[in-house]
Amino acid sequence: MKLSSELENFLKKFKTNFILSAIFLCLIPLSIDLIQTQPLVRPVNYQFLPASDYPVNTAKVPAPAVTARGVIVIDADSKAILYEKNPDLKLLPASTAKIMTALIVLENYSLNEVITIEPIDSEPVTMGLQPGEKITVENLLYGLLVGSANDAALALARRFPTGEAGFIAAMNLKAKSLRLLNTQFTNPVGFDNFGQYTTVHDLSLLTAEAIQSAVFKRLVSTISITVTDVDHTVSHELTNLNLLLGQVSGLSGVKTGFTQLAGECLVTLVQRQNHQIITVVLGSSDRFGDTRQLIDWGFANFNWQELSPTTH
Repeated sequence: MKLSSELENFLKKFKTNFILSAIFLCLIPLSIDLIQTQPLVRPVNYQFLPASDYPVNTAKVPAPAVTARGVIVIDADSKAILYEKNPDLKLLPASTAKIMTALIVLENYSLNEVITIEPIDSEPVTMGLQPGEKITVENLLYGLLVGSANDAALALARRFPTGEAGFIAAMNLKAKSLRLLNTQFTNPVGFDNFGQYTTVHDLSLLTAEAIQSAVFKRLVSTISITVTDVDHTVSHELTNLNLLLGQVSGLSGVKTGFTQLAGECLVTLVQRQNHQIITVVLGSSDRFGDTRQLIDWGFANFNWQELSPTTH
């Protein structure tokens, strides 16, 4: 019995559509891979470690509403995220960029190395370095991280074997090695620039790396200090711009930042009962209030529990 022409045409169309559908389904994994290579992907430079302590919001209390455009709270050890808001939005870092500046210095310079200061035109925040002044790298790092001094950042960067441009290249190379995929630096100070950006997630991971250095932790936890040149003839009084230091229990740094375009920025490290959390707020209108709320919320509502094999 012969099939009617209408039935034959239907079967031909069905066969063609079936083949096309099969081809499309085979290409779906490729499409996903292509999507994942686009900008603003979530960095995958960490994994949940088989740690005995992992933060769990047992109280089920949501995070407080804060003013910052970008927010993240992470456990410093496991890198687990307690809370995030626009975690991969590219934002201006302002002086939080100095965290990376300090990291490059600590990895490449000796603390007792002496730098002779050349004329530096940098405003508005400086430690008042004088041309011809001889000062150690350590004291410049105090200026960088305690006083957020732009002249200290430039003096340190220009000391690099390949100059300031080479220093910036090293900053970006370090960001790449840490898989900070949404971060790029064009200066060591934090000046607003079209090509200078980061995210709160990247900054939290950068900070988790930086605090592995005991020297970094000592510097950023300093409330105030007076440093001098090597001859003790020029002194620089430095006061930390982080107003939460000495006011919030367990807080020990890390870095402030502010420009008119970037808004108020703040990165902190807080330790309580052997647990450390890192908070980052960018583009805030109340960085200290936002951060204090996030810290209180985190420690009030999270318990650190042992991971079961099924949760890995």
